[in-house]
Amino acid sequence: MYVSCHGIELSDAFLSVSKAISNKTTNPILEGIKVTAEDDTLTFSATDTELSIEKKIKANIKEEGEAVVPGKFITEFVKKLTNEMIELELNDKNQMIIKYDDSQSIIQCYNVAEYPSFKKIESEDYFGITKKDLKTIINKTIFSVAVDDSRPILKGVLFDIEKNTLNAIALDGYRLAKVKKNITSNLTMSIVIPAKSLNEISRILDDSDEIVNVYVDKSTLMVDFGDIKLTTRLLEGDFVNYKQIIAANYQTICVINKEQFEDALDRASLLSKVGQGNCVKFEIKEKNLCITSNSELGNIKENVPVNMTGKELLIAFNARYFIENLRANTDEFVKICFNSPANPCVIVPVEGDEFLYLILPVRMIG
Repeated sequence: MYVSCHGIELSDAFLSVSKAISNKTTNPILEGIKVTAEDDTLTFSATDTELSIEKKIKANIKEEGEAVVPGKFITEFVKKLTNEMIELELNDKNQMIIKYDDSQSIIQCYNVAEYPSFKKIESEDYFGITKKDLKTIINKTIFSVAVDDSRPILKGVLFDIEKNTLNAIALDGYRLAKVKKNITSNLTMSIVIPAKSLNEISRILDDSDEIVNVYVDKSTLMVDFGDIKLTTRLLEGDFVNYKQIIAANYQTICVINKEQFEDALDRASLLSKVGQGNCVKFEIKEKNLCITSNSELGNIKENVPVNMTGKELLIAFNARYFIENLRANTDEFVKICFNSPANPCVIVPVEGDEFLYLILPVRMIG
């Protein structure tokens, strides 16, 4: 292999795929990035066997070939050469010679024959979605994914696809996040995508209306960004039947200014963190929501105006769950629906059904 290209393009390529390098592995080859030179294209690939990222750039290919280079080292090294023209040459000792200006460095490569092959999508099934909508779906659900290993299927987000509608659902046993978006599709299927993979997809996405195609088969998903392809294994197992969790009717409904509510919760939660359970109490009465928190340091009482219909209510929640849901939302006003101190509440838009957040209450003591 003997190639040349600009340092900034080389650095961007290594940085893009390095997100898939395995951090904890007994197989050193997974710490590498595979570089393939063919025709006028350099292809960079990295995988931890669950998540794979591939990026292509144009380059001056003087001699075709392939090599697996130490991923973290070369990513950091080339990042310091973004203003240079760089030559990469693989010698007969399986060493990569990096030439820049009047300098050169040599690094030992891995055995390319040991590098695992990428899982290929064999199905032609796909759906199209704007980058903006896919990024919104991820950012508005990912914080509700389970982080413990007791139920592995909950460490991902369910994509429930029915023709031109995608419902994305994440839950961890204490709260649920659901976001609905329109897509271009003829598919009817449900898949669960690991949270780690969705985080990496979100980093690649921008807020444009450009369409990306997402290809799916029974065990794998691949997002095609053009010059970048991200492939991930899907989680196996039965997801929770989320539709059974969400009530059809509610006895107390409040419309509240999102920013005022979030600010009040932020202040109240500062004190609740000092105590046990990060608990705050909501007392809903007439046109007011009173938020209280107590600890050995003292107590905080915040009043937020609401437009209420239905029964008065006293109920308690983990403040963090409410705050995380509100921060993911950009609406000026939201609707909060309650049934009883023992039943979950939901946060929904004042109009439409683009999102729904469900939060379980905590038992009040005293």
